Amino acid sequence: MKDLFSRQRKKAVVLGAGGMGTAIAGGLLRYGAKVMLADRDKEGLERSSAALMKQGYKSVVTHTVDATDEKSVQKLVDDAAAEFGRVDILVNALGYNFKAHATEFPMDEWDKLMAINVKAVMLACKLFGAHMIEQGGGKIINLSSVRDDRGALGGNAGYCATKGAVKMITKQLGVELAPYKVYVNALGPIITITPMTQERIKQDSSRYERMLLNVPMGRMADVEDLVGPAVFLASAASDFITGTTLYVDGGMMAYA
Repeated sequence: MKDLFSRQRKKAVVLGAGGMGTAIAGGLLRYGAKVMLADRDKEGLERSSAALMKQGYKSVVTHTVDATDEKSVQKLVDDAAAEFGRVDILVNALGYNFKAHATEFPMDEWDKLMAINVKAVMLACKLFGAHMIEQGGGKIINLSSVRDDRGALGGNAGYCATKGAVKMITKQLGVELAPYKVYVNALGPIITITPMTQERIKQDSSRYERMLLNVPMGRMADVEDLVGPAVFLASAASDFITGTTLYVDGGMMAYA
């Protein structure tokens, strides 16, 4: 009987070496995949790689990339294919947030949000998707958010807009690429505790305490909460699922 969750001999690229990206990379390594971590931040890549090596994972390759630049992403695809022979799994774990009141939102920050959270996701889906079509199939996992469907307390117009776009990119590419056995899904977590979010949560604790009133499980997500869902979407267990967002939210979407 086929092991539905084994990723033995599968090759993965995780784009975004922050807290969520590193945790998901660790999960894929745990189930037997070879992983390339890619990010613009070389020092961040080194920290993430070192953290994974400390956990005992040896088959971690790193690659610097500007995910908003098509030539840079194409080089990532080419180098990953040369390194591994093929890429079976792409995880788009890049993310950026900036908060400002809607009537005062700086457009340079709006453009940065769109570039990192939307353009980079689409570029990776486009170029890795083409590679996967050529090789006969693959899995793409985008990182969305509960904010792709639900508004938030003031300041999130830009972030919510980008995550709504990611949700629809996921749906549309799930439809377009399904005939080629390239399956595209997304994870939609609530606020997740990472090095990037930890300080913000601490500085505005009352805001996040109010948010937790709408979370039946009564806590924020931890990066490890994303590992099982990511492995599921990367595995044969999800071979009849595409174009959907799996919410990792402690029950928020069912309740709020």
